[in-house]
Amino acid sequence: MLCAILEAKNLKLVLFFIFFSLNIYSQSSLETILKSGEIIVSGLSFIKGTKSHSNSKTIESVCIKNKLIDKITVKLTGKDEDGNDVKKELVIPKDGKECLLQLPKGIYTYEIVLANKEIYKKGEYKFDDEITMTVKDD
Repeated sequence: MLCAILEAKNLKLVLFFIFFSLNIYSQSSLETILKSGEIIVSGLSFIKGTKSHSNSKTIESVCIKNKLIDKITVKLTGKDEDGNDVKKELVIPKDGKECLLQLPKGIYTYEIVLANKEIYKKGEYKFDDEITMTVKDD
């Protein structure tokens, strides 16, 4: 969504530049200006096209929010689609949020450990799309 807004604002800026330039420059440079605008718009489309695809082997971001009264540690262990071991650990402060970027898709065992080293929750989760999880008191 943000890329679309930025692209729309940049497109307006490019169009303004082109129309402003029409009044200042001669007809012979009009073609050069139009080609420059086309290159800029193509570049913006390239930036927008970097989003993850459904057939990707990774997830752009997995975020975890902590709504408990103290910090927590979240441990993730699992295997990616190719069978490689994956281990991740996040320390999340009270009322904080931490994210893992480019996490391989797969089934992970998670363990949420409290500040006093007590295991709060344990389980399995299949990560196959972007998600924000919230850890809160039951």
